[in-house]
Amino acid sequence: MPPAILLSCESLGKSYGVKPLFTDLSLGLSEGDHVGLIGPNGSGKSTLLKILAGFEEPDSGTRSVRRQLRIGYVPQEPSFAEQHSVEDALVQVLFDEGLDPHEQGGRIARALSLGGFVRTDQTVSTLSGGWKKRLAIARSLMLEPDVLLLDEPTNHLDVEGILWLEGLLKAEPHAFIVISHDRRFLEAVTTRIWELNRQYPNGLFEAKGRYSEFLEQRDAALQAQADYQASLANRVRREVEWLRRGPKARTTKAKARIDQAGRMISELTDIESRQSKGSAGIDFTASGRRSKKLIEMVGLEKTLGAQPIVNNLDLQVGPGERIGLLGPNGSGKSTLLKLLAGSLTPDAGTITRADRLRIVTFEQHRESLDQQASLRRALAPAGGDAVVYQDRSVHLVSWAKRFLFRPEQLDLPVSRLSGGEQARLLIARLMLQPADLLILDEPTNDLDIPTLDVLEDSLLEFTGALVLVTHDRWLLDRVSTRLLALDGAGRAEWFADYAQWEAVQERKATEERSVRISEERSALGKPLKRKGLSYKEQKEWDQIETRILKAEERVATCQAAADDPSIASSAVDLQERHTALHAAQEEVERLYARWTELEEKRLRRSNADLHNLRRAE
Repeated sequence: MPPAILLSCESLGKSYGVKPLFTDLSLGLSEGDHVGLIGPNGSGKSTLLKILAGFEEPDSGTRSVRRQLRIGYVPQEPSFAEQHSVEDALVQVLFDEGLDPHEQGGRIARALSLGGFVRTDQTVSTLSGGWKKRLAIARSLMLEPDVLLLDEPTNHLDVEGILWLEGLLKAEPHAFIVISHDRRFLEAVTTRIWELNRQYPNGLFEAKGRYSEFLEQRDAALQAQADYQASLANRVRREVEWLRRGPKARTTKAKARIDQAGRMISELTDIESRQSKGSAGIDFTASGRRSKKLIEMVGLEKTLGAQPIVNNLDLQVGPGERIGLLGPNGSGKSTLLKLLAGSLTPDAGTITRADRLRIVTFEQHRESLDQQASLRRALAPAGGDAVVYQDRSVHLVSWAKRFLFRPEQLDLPVSRLSGGEQARLLIARLMLQPADLLILDEPTNDLDIPTLDVLEDSLLEFTGALVLVTHDRWLLDRVSTRLLALDGAGRAEWFADYAQWEAVQERKATEERSVRISEERSALGKPLKRKGLSYKEQKEWDQIETRILKAEERVATCQAAADDPSIASSAVDLQERHTALHAAQEEVERLYARWTELEEKRLRRSNADLHNLRRAE
């Protein structure tokens, strides 16, 4: 029996002004579906998600929802009352939903544990963008939705945060739809892909399986479509030649052939119009320098304020090397890039650069773009109606089209461009400068997947050196020849690839969790062991560490079973194993909550005893 449909839409249409986002769009979400929604910027992904969530109405078509379905929605930019504490923000949403006050404590505790929040009294306004996104996701999951809709949830999250979100979604037994340009994230958490793109006959391409399987199915579908288009073009050519000979439309047979020719011409025109928008033409130019060493750092040290960025770092970069930088937000990745570029000086150590080294830098916050300048002047700062690319003069309109800008946009100010358009503009400017070394700080922000694919190919073909910071792990892993990980405390460690770094992080996390349990359990010392706890509670306290470790082992076993590729096509097996995984994770959360409760009870009693002792003295 197929899984039940939870949410569906039939013949949806939506336009902004005269521009249609999508027309005649039909799709359905079933129980257990983990869907990745992708598509070029401007294809209407966020609008579609809002329609599915019930926050926006379509221009045409219908939306159907199963009765009493609970839908959770996490927007790109979640909003909170900035003066609220983390706990207040969670209490507020429970109050707004009218939930039983007796349920609030347990739900809030689970949400705080789920999000990894240590301080519940921290004001929301002091949270970073990544922690606000964590809070928004935990807030939505706290309401236990049947369907979760997430719009770009990895935005603002560092690699650690993305891995946290991956863990949540991989274990989620309920259905969800997630919009993301992070291809590795999609590979990890989805079992279906929907691509919203007008190049497809129905505006949507659906594929079962992970993102890599979607790529294979899409390539086959596009090849079949191209073959059909070529065949149709040949048939149209023959029919046009026949029509030019002026057939007499007096016989039924001739009339039918003329009508058929008209339908074929119309179909070919429709296919060609859908293919009109291409991908950005990105192609960085290397200078061709043959030097073996472009930059060499020896014993480099740098501290900002009280934070050590690097300590005794040695680094050598030569042509063909592509180094990816890893580390949590605030660990100093952008600072290291500035040291490489020469815009910052180290506190100690030496940096040796090759003579007349040409460095081209993509800055994360796009400071070099004059927001008041027109797109025309931003593309060609020297003036005129042409740019020089690889020693050839290219007309400005053609150069703009290469980066998907329309001629009518040329006189718009840069401030009117979207984030993705500003990123493409910056790349267009960088491509005009031959480089020995490319330094790219978050070049993938706001770029859609088709543009990311082209950027990736260009970087792989670049023969100079590259140092790259990006949260796009797919790009990082494909492009980098080695990885340098910063820990935020001055230490740096080399890794061959992303998989090696990820394995080390998982091992460290497991070790730290075990140490933390042991340390916190004995923090008060043996003399205070029984204070504040009843005999029954003390027995529970003595056994809880072992129970937590066993429960975590159970989660690991259930996770491995749920990830088994041999059951990927069985909805029943997937549902059973994800249900078991969810139950195992809930048991771990319950044990941690109980452990915290018992520990607080011991602390209150021990503090009271200490207070009484001081009074007696």
